[in-house]
Amino acid sequence: MTTPTAREEGADRAAARRSLEGLALGDAFGERWFPLFRDPDQALRDIRARRTPTEAEWHWTDDTALALAVHQVLSECGAVDQDRLAACFALTFDADPARGYGHGMHLLLPALLTEPERWRALAPELFEGGSLGNGAAMRVAPLGAWFAADLGRVTEQAVLSAEVTHAHPQGIAGAVAVAVAAALSVRGELSVAAVAEATPEGVVRDGLARAAELSFTTAPWKAADVLGNGRRIRADDTVPFAVWTAARHPDDLTAALWSTAEGFGDVDTTCAITGGIVGARTGVSGVPGEWLERREGLPLSLP
Repeated sequence: MTTPTAREEGADRAAARRSLEGLALGDAFGERWFPLFRDPDQALRDIRARRTPTEAEWHWTDDTALALAVHQVLSECGAVDQDRLAACFALTFDADPARGYGHGMHLLLPALLTEPERWRALAPELFEGGSLGNGAAMRVAPLGAWFAADLGRVTEQAVLSAEVTHAHPQGIAGAVAVAVAAALSVRGELSVAAVAEATPEGVVRDGLARAAELSFTTAPWKAADVLGNGRRIRADDTVPFAVWTAARHPDDLTAALWSTAEGFGDVDTTCAITGGIVGARTGVSGVPGEWLERREGLPLSLP
């Protein structure tokens, strides 16, 4: 069977590229607030005062590295080829394993370097029932933007992308939610309620339902107290808050990232998710120039 081309799949390459840029910016911006770089109390004061981090270089993490792999497979194949995606994840990890990968990926990805098809057996064994972490969600926004014209396709492809590493239904649900949010963002239809409705049943959807009822007048740090901020590194503890901040600032990437950072926790991942969702619509042209100058660049060969 011939692999479908990106044009046949109705790919929105421009939106996917915008999402990837927003994701990478959010990832690098969010990473600045970890204790490695500053005292947590001072970090929170700086975030609430909207003081831009002063480091000359803002490196991104595994969130962006794996999103680049997803984007590469879509560019090559026009849709998710799971074995190819497993190979790209493994090669990405092998090229730079110090990007902040979680314990599970340190176990899984090296094993896929020579036998990428082994993900089918290995991913379900990572944790009991498979991983329900936020890793599949953090990398998927560009995929949602790519297939934004067809929400059914968004869901289908998000599931395929998640299964390679996250076998647990809620790890997969987190990816579906973020992909749908990015697609709705491209279409100018983003709402937390719409994302919740499209998300498979379970704790991720329950968290999104709570987020849909939370007023946007709520301070982001208070919203994080209610919805989670990724500190537990689970999809249900990460995705609802990130979708809420994206929907709170659908046309302002800068404001969305500040609000997300205010929730603290796994702030590079929450900011990567929010950045990928909002950036799919806005791109990064409206953010401060110094942010773009400091953020680690994306590969020059990126389509």
